[in-house]
Amino acid sequence: MNIGILALQGAFVEHKQALDILGIKNFEIRKLDDLNQKLDGLILPGGESTVMGKLLHELKLFELIKLLIQKGTPVFGTCAGLVLLSNRIFNDKVSHIATMDIICKRNAYGRQLGSFDTISNFKGIGEIPMRFIRAPYIHSVKENVEILAVVDDKIVAAKQNNQLVTAFHPELTKDTSVHQYFVEMIKNNKL
Repeated sequence: MNIGILALQGAFVEHKQALDILGIKNFEIRKLDDLNQKLDGLILPGGESTVMGKLLHELKLFELIKLLIQKGTPVFGTCAGLVLLSNRIFNDKVSHIATMDIICKRNAYGRQLGSFDTISNFKGIGEIPMRFIRAPYIHSVKENVEILAVVDDKIVAAKQNNQLVTAFHPELTKDTSVHQYFVEMIKNNKL
């Protein structure tokens, strides 16, 4: 198994560290040529979604990444990655990759001072630590989207076919269970 991590901006190093702990081979995606290697799954990290969206286009990565997702490559988006995958952004006219049937609200918890940690239930895993930093939340989902976690009546994790998103940053905690969940998604995708 080999997982590509979009490494244009944001918390990509922490995702690499989580996969290294799990013993999962991974590589950073910075340019189009990086996508020439075997890719079983893709991580879109937290960071600044507007910047990432712009860089995806400038580096000619956008179309190929969108096509890979549409063809069934498992993808895991955290925070800004969730925003990139959202079909629509509630408080923005721009959408990015837009492959997941969700509407999200960017920076829904306010600025940096609105950041917080909590422990809550994640369907299929149980209680896990969740770190929210200038986080979005999922405003609404279509019926084909499975809700995996809710915090304070806000949807903060969901899954649709080959796509997994979290509004929080599991890579910024010591708990690797959400990454393991994604690895299992990849394994099940190959069956």
